[in-house]
Amino acid sequence: MFETPGTVLDTVDAWGVSLMPKLSMLAQFGDGGEEVVGLFSGAGFLILVIVVLAILVGFAVFFVRRYRRCPPNRILVVYGKSGGAKTAKCYHGGAAFIMPVFQDFAYLSLEPMTIDIELTSALSKKNIRVAVPSTFTVAISTAPEIMQNAAERLLGLREQEIALQARDIILGQMRLVIATLTIEEINTDRERFLDLVNKNVNFELNKIGLYMINVNVRDITDESGYIEALGKKAAAEAINQAKIDTAQADREGAIGTAGADREREVSVAEQVAQSTMGQKQAERDQRIKVAALEAQGITGEAEAKRTQDIAMAEQSALSVQGEKEAEAQQRMRVAELEATAVDGENKSKAEIVDSQATLAERQADARRRGDVALANAARDVLKAEKDEELARMEKEVIAKEMIERQQVEITADAEAERVRRVAKGEADAVLAKYLAEAEGVQKVLDAKAEGYARLMAACQDRPDLAPSLLIVEKLPELVAEQVKAIQNLKIDKITVWDGGNVNGADTGSTGNFLRGLIGSLPPMHELAQQAGIDLPEVLGKVQDGQAKTRVKPAPVATPAAPPHGDSMPTDGNE
Repeated sequence: MFETPGTVLDTVDAWGVSLMPKLSMLAQFGDGGEEVVGLFSGAGFLILVIVVLAILVGFAVFFVRRYRRCPPNRILVVYGKSGGAKTAKCYHGGAAFIMPVFQDFAYLSLEPMTIDIELTSALSKKNIRVAVPSTFTVAISTAPEIMQNAAERLLGLREQEIALQARDIILGQMRLVIATLTIEEINTDRERFLDLVNKNVNFELNKIGLYMINVNVRDITDESGYIEALGKKAAAEAINQAKIDTAQADREGAIGTAGADREREVSVAEQVAQSTMGQKQAERDQRIKVAALEAQGITGEAEAKRTQDIAMAEQSALSVQGEKEAEAQQRMRVAELEATAVDGENKSKAEIVDSQATLAERQADARRRGDVALANAARDVLKAEKDEELARMEKEVIAKEMIERQQVEITADAEAERVRRVAKGEADAVLAKYLAEAEGVQKVLDAKAEGYARLMAACQDRPDLAPSLLIVEKLPELVAEQVKAIQNLKIDKITVWDGGNVNGADTGSTGNFLRGLIGSLPPMHELAQQAGIDLPEVLGKVQDGQAKTRVKPAPVATPAAPPHGDSMPTDGNE
């Protein structure tokens, strides 16, 4: 990549050595024109021309070798004496003359580099670790400042070393971008995610002379399955919406089809009914005309026959058999003909009546069949409407109920899972609480045991003092528990009813109560003495040196019995 002009310099030095003798000879001749002409004449002149041409060619080759052109897929970096504050000059395109000795050059490739980033366990904003495998395409930038950074930091490095530096920078910036976004934002708003990656990665790559051409995020996954759960939720919502849309489209199509079928069937039924009615009307008219023509024919035949009979009777009357016979025959013939005519007329009338009755029956039958056809058409229309209504109810109600049932099942499963997790959390909390309480009780018992041990050690000379000290420590609690029994009682005064001597006794009931109270003091003193406690002086004092404990109580005045059983009011201290 680097070139030195050593060969050209050696050639120039050789030419200089060969020219030095000839130049010294020219200097020795001075003004002698003939010698100079002689020197330059012939072979000497030819040699001089060749030498000059060789020098010019050498300078041309040297200039061409030091004039470097920059192809479009490279950056020409000229370093050494640059004549400015920058450490190197960068050229993208064009050319530059490299000064020998003081300057040198090198190339930086602009070909893109593909870097695979296998990013795993990147912590997102909600502390969920995700894996974002990506492919980045980077290259050296042609911007002046970034190109200068590339010349300072990447010149002389191989492509693998440059890709390694870029990979470290991209990994750090990818983790930084993912830490500022939630999984929902990364998965749904890819454009914002790529913009942040482009901004942060480019900012850091520009510092070493690179820039990002393209980034391709191949996949986004997480270790906990959160993204998969989001996908399943979105897929379920899309499927449910598609089912709803399909059911609505089917319902609208079924309604339209049923309406069109109903209109078609009604129109067909109307046309069929009209056709049947027209056909029956034509048949009725035909039969009426045929019957009328037949009646007219029969009447004409009867009239022609009657005329013929009259003519024959007239001819018979003119016969030679006699006027009487002719008249008798004529009358008999006429009577017969009249009877025949009447009979024929009656028959014609009967046939006409029969024809009219038959026509009426056929008309009624045609009308009945038309009504039956209309009723059947109406029945088919009602049946089609019933089927349509059943289909509509099946699409709207049953499908909706099924969807609601599935939603209720999903909601119930989610609620059950939540309740299970809450119950598990509460159980863990209760267990932790009981463990902490048990640990605290254990520590309290250990402390008490240590305290009792120290107390017994302190009372080695007087071990009887230890129980007394413990009782004295618990005495306020015992007194407080005893006081609770009567703390809610309100006593304003105490009235003692005493009837004096009873059954010959020396004292009354009050005196006996006080005597019994005072008599119970010695056992109390013994109990207190065993516990190592001193009772108040108001309760008396036990005399020493007596075999039996005696109590010296304070003098108590026995009240006299009031006359006639009157009561004696006392305060609560008596």
